[in-house]
Amino acid sequence: MSPETGTLCGSEVLDNPVWAALTGTHRGFAEFGPAGLAARYAPDAAPFSALADPEDPRAWADLAALAGPGEEVWLTGLPTPPPGWQTLVTLAGVQLDGRAVRGAAAPEAVPLGRGDVPEMLELVGLTRPGPFLDRTVELGTYLGIRHEGRLVAMAGERMRPAGWSEISAVCTHPDHRGRGLAGRLIRAVAAAARERGDHPFLHAAASNTGAVRLYESMGFTLRRSPLFLGLRTPRA
Repeated sequence: MSPETGTLCGSEVLDNPVWAALTGTHRGFAEFGPAGLAARYAPDAAPFSALADPEDPRAWADLAALAGPGEEVWLTGLPTPPPGWQTLVTLAGVQLDGRAVRGAAAPEAVPLGRGDVPEMLELVGLTRPGPFLDRTVELGTYLGIRHEGRLVAMAGERMRPAGWSEISAVCTHPDHRGRGLAGRLIRAVAAAARERGDHPFLHAAASNTGAVRLYESMGFTLRRSPLFLGLRTPRA
């Protein structure tokens, strides 16, 4: 059930998760194009943009107007850019459904907030789990594990389309790997999401086979194989 509307939320919202999040739970982080057919996260929260309908040329024009000429945008899914758009990066990804994952509290995990951002950015810079910016911590619940006062592992929530919660920023300091910290944090974040009535899901690079194996061992299953596209808008 959707916590906002009380309606059933199937996995179809995950076909366009950024748009579903920005027009729902994360509307407060959204910037919309002049026609309302494209949106993006505030630049200091997440790098992703979205189209209401990736097959609608008007939506692409709206995204170009929102971003400005010659600017970089990031989309996920299977969109085909129209003429005039330059593809900068194409990254094959996987989208994993976590409905079968067992959530469990992690007593050693501590909530992370604005005051922890410098440490979180340092850990992300070292481990490179994916985009994490100054306000990403505001998008959902973030939990961490400390060793002798130092943040050594973390995980949290990023996109939150209705009825779902994307587990993201899963990372462990190299000196503390092999202790199961990532798995415990994933289960703890999943448990927090389930308390709201949300299902966990996540994205990963298809090339990150070690992480994908970990997620599948926890009960995540492949739902689809989207692309992550870095594009440049048409120049004026």
